Amino acid sequence: MQLIAVGRLRDGPEAELFARFNARLRPAMSLTEIPEGRGAPAEIKRREGAALLAALPDNAFVVALDQGGEMPDSLRFATLLERWLGSSRRVCFLIGGAEGLDGPVVARADAVLSLSPMTWPHFLVRAMLAEQVFRARSIASGHPYHRAGRPG
Repeated sequence: MQLIAVGRLRDGPEAELFARFNARLRPAMSLTEIPEGRGAPAEIKRREGAALLAALPDNAFVVALDQGGEMPDSLRFATLLERWLGSSRRVCFLIGGAEGLDGPVVARADAVLSLSPMTWPHFLVRAMLAEQVFRARSIASGHPYHRAGRPG
């Protein structure tokens, strides 16, 4: 799996949280950082989008993280992720910058996911994604990390 994200994550709590969950993955997601675009908002989205698409490996299974995407629960995400990993294509998650993902990026995606209807800082999304991927892999392997019910 690969994470391609806009912005360079500096040392700090967001980077530590991403690293903590990513280190639990076997194998860990590789991370490719795309420089943030400059200019007017539409130009920023266009430039960042072009860079994200250029960074994709050939024949990748692309999962774009976008506020308008599907919001599966953890069990459904585990099922989806296992299906994607079984496709014999490299699963690549895309996270845009502050302006979001450009239309051609969303159009290229094989799946579009939203982690929440709320807007989250794109650096926190990395950590949230890594945790959810770890949770999904734990569910698939029968590991007790995930607790499906709520305390009664």
